[in-house]
Amino acid sequence: MKTAVSSTKSNALALIFADFKEITKARLAISVVFSSIAGYFLGAYEIQWLQVVLLAFGGYCMVGASNAYNQVIERDLDALMKRTKNRPIPTGRISVKSAMTMAIVLTLLGVLALYLLNPKTAMFGAISIFLYTSVYTPLKTITPLAVFVGAIPGAIPFMLGWVAATDDFGIEPGTLFMIQFFWQFPHFWALGWMLDDDYRSGGFKMLPTGKKDAATVLQIIMYTIWMMVVSVIPVFGITGRLQLSVIAAVIVFLMGAVMLGFAFKLYSKRDNASARKLMLASVSYITLMQIVYVIDKFLG
Repeated sequence: MKTAVSSTKSNALALIFADFKEITKARLAISVVFSSIAGYFLGAYEIQWLQVVLLAFGGYCMVGASNAYNQVIERDLDALMKRTKNRPIPTGRISVKSAMTMAIVLTLLGVLALYLLNPKTAMFGAISIFLYTSVYTPLKTITPLAVFVGAIPGAIPFMLGWVAATDDFGIEPGTLFMIQFFWQFPHFWALGWMLDDDYRSGGFKMLPTGKKDAATVLQIIMYTIWMMVVSVIPVFGITGRLQLSVIAAVIVFLMGAVMLGFAFKLYSKRDNASARKLMLASVSYITLMQIVYVIDKFLG
């Protein structure tokens, strides 16, 4: 009997944990934490692991809070789309009140953790939540320009790590911000292309032209090229302490060229399979680029 009760409790806890991961979008949050830590390693004169832990914890809380607020606001629209209709709020597994409580607690914990690093880090974290929930989320059903607004909080994490390490905002974190800012567009529009029908079911306007057409892909290509250019600017020695060796710059540029190749393939074929390959290439690019930057710093 005790075993059965214990098993039931274990299953209940597993379901609660699964819903927590879904409402905070754990995979996305972890990728954001990875970007923040990469930025920290680039900015730090000396690695302090307590700071890394605070940054990781605070970063997860801030992203998790943003996603929880987003799912509260969009709960009715989520119920209309195949990919989101089984989320915890539309299915009733988590009530709106519980989700809001969770979001508020995560916000407070996140701001506190980042404030313990320094006030600037907490400020940028709070700005990220505000823009994501109060500007980007409402705009998604109004205009494709929502993606431009969403790219701002989406680009903050890489920069945030540098600010956390240095308590300073200058050309270096500004450059990290621009790299991830331009990356957002080909990444998200590739995703938007794949999910266009589903997005339309929820009333979301995500593609720049509103259509899966040549003009949309041309914008994807343009932003990919800008991303490639900005990603290698540190090799020219004009971005302060943020440096990049020639070898590392060539590697980063070639990785960008691979992503650009997938963008041209999407222009040629204009199908979901090509969009998916571009989206996966973009995820690989941002991760590998950050790893190359960090390795280059410590090898240099």
